Formats: sequence, C-alpha cells, structure tokens
Amino acid sequence: MRVAEQLGRQLVKLRSGAAGHGQPDAGQDELQYLFVMTYGRSGSTLLQGILNTIPGYVIRGENRGLMGDLYKFHNRAVKDRQDRLRAEPIPVTHPWYGIDGYPDQAAFESMRALALNTFIRPEPDSRVVGYKEIRWPVKGLPDFVEFLRNVFPGARFLINTRSHEAVSQSKWWVNEPDALERIAAAENRYLAAADLLGPDAFRVHYDDYTSDPESLRSMYAWLGEEFDVDLVRATMAQRHSY
Repeated sequence: MRVAEQLGRQLVKLRSGAAGHGQPDAGQDELQYLFVMTYGRSGSTLLQGILNTIPGYVIRGENRGLMGDLYKFHNRAVKDRQDRLRAEPIPVTHPWYGIDGYPDQAAFESMRALALNTFIRPEPDSRVVGYKEIRWPVKGLPDFVEFLRNVFPGARFLINTRSHEAVSQSKWWVNEPDALERIAAAENRYLAAADLLGPDAFRVHYDDYTSDPESLRSMYAWLGEEFDVDLVRATMAQRHSY
C-alpha cells in the first residue's frame, strides 16, 4: 500500500475517533443478525415463517432493499472523503468543509440503530433479528455483504434456493422470456457470496425441506437452535405468501 494511502486511512481513523459520537445502544450488542438471501417466488416467505417459530427470532419480510440505499449513501460519503483527504483538516472556507471527517464507525452504528428502530424492530425478548430479501445488488454483492456485516456485526446469511423451472413458472416470472437465465445468474451470485462468507452462510433448498422437513435439521444445527419437526410441519401447513 502506498504511504499516502496509509496516512489517509490513519487520518480518517483519528478524525473519526475524535468526533465524539455517542455509543450504540447497549441492547444492540446482545442481538445476533440473520438475513435470508434469495430471489422472488423461491418459497422464502415460508422459510421466514419457520424461522419466526424459533423463540427469540424476529425475521422480518422484504423491505425493497432499504439497506441498499444506506450503502449508496455510505459509499458516496467515503468516496468524497477520500477524494479530498489531506494532511490538515479541510478549513471552514472550503466548499467541502467537514466531509474529510465522515466517520465510518459512527455511520455504521447510526445505520444499525435506524434499521433496528424502524423496519426490523426487535421484540423485548429478541435474540436473533433480521429480514429476508429478494432484492440484492447485481454488481458488487460481496462488497454490499461486507457493508451489512459492518452495520450488523457477526451477521449470518441463509441462501434459499428452489427449482429454477418451478420458479420460472410462477406468476412473478412467467411472462419474462429470460427468467431461467436471470434466476440462475442470481443464484450463482448468492452462492459465490456465500463461499466468501464460509461458515457464516448456509444454503437451504425449498424443494428439499418441503418434501422432507427433516432436511432442515442441519440448518437448525448451524443456527445453534433446537429442532422441532412437528412445529415445522405445522408451520408448513399454513399458507405463506400472497
């Protein structure tokens, strides 16, 4: 790494630390985070329902990629900071006064608080919270996942897949001539991101667990939770979708 880049990063760290921003809420430190990564009509709403039967779990539904908007906000601020970073703080007479002090860690903490207080909303007894989403970046997915793990420390990801043929025949996809290609491309992106996450990602397949609920036992083991196959079957008996 070039000396200028090393100095720049050190400046950012020092200025961020001197900013005097408040500490994250103590209750947030006790939460664990779980996100379901999938594509439309994969059966992920059923998986969401199954996860929410686990005591202490609050896995919300889709939010149209709200964290993606915060990701763009953060990236723009970081780029402007880096483009204008210098040895001395930007003076008050400069058009970009203050952007060099944009604090990464304070931003992550504030974004976490915003998400938790608005669309995730843990319950008083929540242990694991998150959401399932079908809208993930087509480009730069690994970078977005890294951003999420900065906002939600220790976050883990469930990749939910389904037969491409079955998905492509659903109302969501049936009029899309390139449905199979798009579904396959999305799944490949998700599995590639999961490979980078290692043990912090786990794949489940809708066709497997709907035909044999026992196949979810390994997911529960990965989560570190007790597996109740009767409760899973009862949940599957309920309609989960539109």
